[in-house]
Amino acid sequence: MANFAKSRVPQFSVEVYQNEYLPEGGREVNAIVTVTSTGGGTSGSSRLTGAGLSPAFIPGQGPAAAVVIMVDCSGSMDYPPTKMRNARDATAAAIDTLRDGVAFAVIGGTHIAKEVYPGNGALAVADGRTRAQAKESLRKLSAGGGTAIGTWLQLADRLLGSAEVAIRHGIVLTDGRNEHESPEDLRAALDSCAGRFTCDARGVGTDWEVKEVTGIASALLGTADIVADPGGLSADFTRMMEEAMGKEVADVALRLWTPVGVEIKFVKQVAPTVEELTGRRTEVGPRAGDYPTGSWGDESRDYHVCVQVPEAGIGQEMLAARVSLVLPTVGDGAPQTLSQGLVRAVWTDDMAASTSINPQVAHYTGQAELAQVIQQGLDARKSGDYDGATAKLGRAVQLAAASGNADTAKLLSKVVDVVDEATGTVRLKAKVADADEMTLETRSTKTVRVKK
Repeated sequence: MANFAKSRVPQFSVEVYQNEYLPEGGREVNAIVTVTSTGGGTSGSSRLTGAGLSPAFIPGQGPAAAVVIMVDCSGSMDYPPTKMRNARDATAAAIDTLRDGVAFAVIGGTHIAKEVYPGNGALAVADGRTRAQAKESLRKLSAGGGTAIGTWLQLADRLLGSAEVAIRHGIVLTDGRNEHESPEDLRAALDSCAGRFTCDARGVGTDWEVKEVTGIASALLGTADIVADPGGLSADFTRMMEEAMGKEVADVALRLWTPVGVEIKFVKQVAPTVEELTGRRTEVGPRAGDYPTGSWGDESRDYHVCVQVPEAGIGQEMLAARVSLVLPTVGDGAPQTLSQGLVRAVWTDDMAASTSINPQVAHYTGQAELAQVIQQGLDARKSGDYDGATAKLGRAVQLAAASGNADTAKLLSKVVDVVDEATGTVRLKAKVADADEMTLETRSTKTVRVKK
């Protein structure tokens, strides 16, 4: 019997960290916005009814979440043969992690997408019986054919779209390059699915393309990672599904309102990963726009907002931006504001005040640069520009050390020999394992929180 106890209502808070003081003639205002969701519990994903939040699951009204697992079944999944078996075991582990009442389906992906369970364009509702049936159906997963991930995503979108739920989530597992559709076809599929469901993507082994897998996760506001050893898939799939089951609210938007004359330079997520959001703005009214953040459980994320304000004289001050967390319109109701914070600008002739860099802004500026120079360094290495690669990866070592990003520093040490981390003096390793290079590239956007 499923537990239908009402989950607690998540509470959102917004904190703004900035140095609001500008010198005479100063125009650029930077702020780190920390958004925290707490108190939602993990008993299930809440959904919207009217302007409020409802129980995780209400008998007779259907599940509050839906998940589709997309498993690569292309021919390469047979090499070695244990890879397909590991994929089946991982999918079974994910199915076991589903809460009672969650709608779900399994897709087998090749150059076409096939419904493995339950079939007929439907979703099953998780309970003891359907979980057992789904795991039995995984015997149908066998390797053979090509890879066209866009078709998998489009089928997942159709299945997820049939569910009257707030939380829609996908998981993609692939072991190879997307060779049986054009990059334009994959991009079109991602564009059509964006905002409709979130999706985590995993590359297994070392024969897949990092930018394809991270591009899927980025477009669909999910996570990306490498599972170099197929034997680790079950543990990874279990963690992914546990996180998906902990989501409480979907489609939360970061709304930025700016006064007349203020120009938005960029908006990006900077923790737990770096994610550019500037180009994803949706206009919602005069001088206001929404930036998607996806689904939330009990967690905290940081965003870097940079705006350009009009020039003003010493002693003047203004509201540079108002940052709000909002839920989308439900039915005929107005969007619900969950929390908000203010970004200010104050002009001063106090040089000490106006030249001080806020610690949070400085930290995340460095973390964003770290992600960028890792990508540039690896790209230079692949193209044979070893001097450029050495310079960029050396800078990455320096930034990782200065910010205390030990995980990234450890990954960098698999690609370069560190001579002096403080100055960023490194030597490229003559031989680097594919898994080590791909792990560094895949995880390059992961950041550490600023020490407050």
